[in-house]
Amino acid sequence: MIGALAVVVPARDEEELLPGCLEALDRALRHPGVPDLPVLVTVVADGCTDATARIGRAFGAAVLEVNACNVGAARAAGSTHALGAAAQIAPGQGAGGVWLAHTDADSRIPPDWIARQLAYAVSGWHAVAGTVRVTDWHGHPERTAAAFARHYQHDDDPRSAGHPHVHGANLGVRGDAYRAVGGFQPLAVGEDRALVAALDTAGYHVGRTVHSPVTTSGRRDPRARGGFGDYLRGLDTLAG
Repeated sequence: MIGALAVVVPARDEEELLPGCLEALDRALRHPGVPDLPVLVTVVADGCTDATARIGRAFGAAVLEVNACNVGAARAAGSTHALGAAAQIAPGQGAGGVWLAHTDADSRIPPDWIARQLAYAVSGWHAVAGTVRVTDWHGHPERTAAAFARHYQHDDDPRSAGHPHVHGANLGVRGDAYRAVGGFQPLAVGEDRALVAALDTAGYHVGRTVHSPVTTSGRRDPRARGGFGDYLRGLDTLAG
């Protein structure tokens, strides 16, 4: 039974996009399908030199300031902090009663995102891997959006039910399963895929859904090299 919700948002110099992320999160938390649970939102300000931490606090989030400059380490630190804090705001709840929802500071979750994740958790899923979409293609060649739709939707793996994608911007995991596989690794890129692979290998039920995709940034100057932003830049070449 899920007795507490923790949302972790890593951010590195995201003063421009973090407000939109947290506003969308606030709307999702007020969705009628979200049960009355203790909630902790943690923004991990990783190596920030701008107003990211101040903005997070202004929105009422707990802000954890680190200097890892590494998204895997930031997600891990935020998850550890969130699980520890959940034990205080929801006494008696072990890690198995805490749902860890993960998104990114440059992303906006849809209004039903949290409600759906919690419903999947109640149905027995140990983790949820969702999809993303891009709505602002500014700076990309005109045909990149079509190339994304074509390649992303057809990047199929017959071993995967639903879809083969894993994004830290649209991910959820039960606290005990997260801890059992060692959590996020301090990887500069691919920490999300590594976690899901570890959960799969350990036999946990990882659900993959195309419902409630998260809108993420299509910027051409990504924070993590080799991640989603570079994937889009590769599509620029194909579309050009």
